[in-house]
Amino acid sequence: MNPHAPAPVSLASLVRSLWAHRGLILQMTQREVIGRYKGSVMGLMWSFANPILLLAMYTLVFSVVFKARWGTGEPGGKMEFAVLLFVGMIVHSLFSETLIRAPSLILANVSYVKKIVFPLEILPVVAMGASVFHAMVSVLVLAGALVLLNGFISWTAVFLPLVLLPLIVLALGIAWALASLGVFLRDVAQPIGLAMTILLFASPVFYPVSALPESVRPWLMLNPLTFIIEQARAVLIYGQLPHAVGLLIYSLVSLAVAWIGYAWFQKTRKGFANVL
Repeated sequence: MNPHAPAPVSLASLVRSLWAHRGLILQMTQREVIGRYKGSVMGLMWSFANPILLLAMYTLVFSVVFKARWGTGEPGGKMEFAVLLFVGMIVHSLFSETLIRAPSLILANVSYVKKIVFPLEILPVVAMGASVFHAMVSVLVLAGALVLLNGFISWTAVFLPLVLLPLIVLALGIAWALASLGVFLRDVAQPIGLAMTILLFASPVFYPVSALPESVRPWLMLNPLTFIIEQARAVLIYGQLPHAVGLLIYSLVSLAVAWIGYAWFQKTRKGFANVL
């Protein structure tokens, strides 16, 4: 790798880089996941314990204390609301965890910028890999809850990776842009957490889209999480096939955002060392 050569910005170069460094990405992701629980007695078991406790809390608070029901006139047991809410929380966490960390990714790895020639573009991918791992653990916990609730899991759950992939691509594109901006403008990191909290309540996590007035629903669909949350619930809980056309359109938009974010990152990476 020639550090003085112009950084490639094409999608093909991105794919080549990710494939060439797949081993490094896997190793760093493993270190990222294990490092989160380093020194704790339970270790990786916390990755299972946390979503189990969270789901139990949702069931107790929303289904037992508040006796909340999803929509109107829909039958369901005490766990129905908690399970539907948990799906939304999994999708939101997958999206928000990476973006919250993105502005500090380069700042936290200054040695990779100054001392060695390192494929910096993989850092957001590593952060996303850790988020995907924890999301998949939560999905396993959710699967256990669905077995307790219904006695089975719908076969359409196999489409969940297909539903989540466009969101992962979209989040990576935004993460590349935020990682670059975080180097030159440190204030970028401050409002991201607040923005993700606002996004949580602006997404159909605690309520169905049908609960909103029809005049508001088109605006809710502009939220990047709305479609994915609805599709995740469709394949996991309702046993429905994903909306193929909707996923195709979403995927094309996500790919465009990913390319723009990656291109911005590559164009600005030469200035990282000067600023840091």
